[in-house]
Amino acid sequence: MNTILVVDDIKAELDLLSQYLIKAGYKVVTANDGKEALEKVIDNKPDAILTDWIMPNMGGLDLCRQLKKKAETADIPVVACTAKDRDLDKMWASKQGVKGYVVKPCSEEEVVTALQTAMA
Repeated sequence: MNTILVVDDIKAELDLLSQYLIKAGYKVVTANDGKEALEKVIDNKPDAILTDWIMPNMGGLDLCRQLKKKAETADIPVVACTAKDRDLDKMWASKQGVKGYVVKPCSEEEVVTALQTAMA
């Protein structure tokens, strides 16, 4: 069973995304911001990370950049789940190492497909 780390500062979003992934058969670990996610990555060794972009303390793109700096976390695929939907935003996320991109509000199918593609 693949483990997904879901990162979002809004509890309702965190709960909804977690439900989607549990229903799809994933083990889910959650964090409320990028700093907490960095701590949980070490203990939980997720197969992928689904993260919001804008969060207090550390956002999703900063999280992605921090992961890419370390050999032990550089290969973890990161999928952004954000309300930012401009092409420029998607391009910038890709340059930061993001492997997938889902625009909120998103469906269960969009989330699962983006993660499957990122992990392939």
